[in-house]
Amino acid sequence: MSAIPILADAMNPLRWSYRASFFAGFAICAALLGFALYAQYVWAMIPCPLCIFQRIGFVVMGLFFLLGAIHAPRSRVRWVYTGGVLLSAIWGVAVAGRHLWIQSLPADQVPSCGGDLSYLMSAFPFAKVLKLVFTGSGECAKVEPILGLPIPAWSLLWFIVLALGAVVATRRRSA
Repeated sequence: MSAIPILADAMNPLRWSYRASFFAGFAICAALLGFALYAQYVWAMIPCPLCIFQRIGFVVMGLFFLLGAIHAPRSRVRWVYTGGVLLSAIWGVAVAGRHLWIQSLPADQVPSCGGDLSYLMSAFPFAKVLKLVFTGSGECAKVEPILGLPIPAWSLLWFIVLALGAVVATRRRSA
């Protein structure tokens, strides 16, 4: 038997086990969050409230990936972890989509700048903070592209890819 087919199977994410797929999902979430922190502290790209909420989506998604990888159930319980990943992805897609919509507005229609997220959390109840954040502010309209795409577009793409990866991993029968 040749080693090449075995190596090809190991390199193909569609053939990875549930555990390996979920560890990979966790690693991708951690890498995305690490890049966000790098961009914030090294490139001085200060995150707007919608950016923070996208980060929260990746944190929660990464937590479900990690818990699923550690537990690695063999039954329908896998769908509990995948459900958490999917709910996080839905949250992230909604926030990133809203962010992209605000960025697409003409300059005269962009909402005025509000306070940063820490101020909003200290000054208003959480429901009001959510409403204010999703209304958007001028700082959320600033487009800062990375490799030609705005950051919320990258987030949207990764939320979708990670959600699909979780579903594919869960539907497979391998451990």
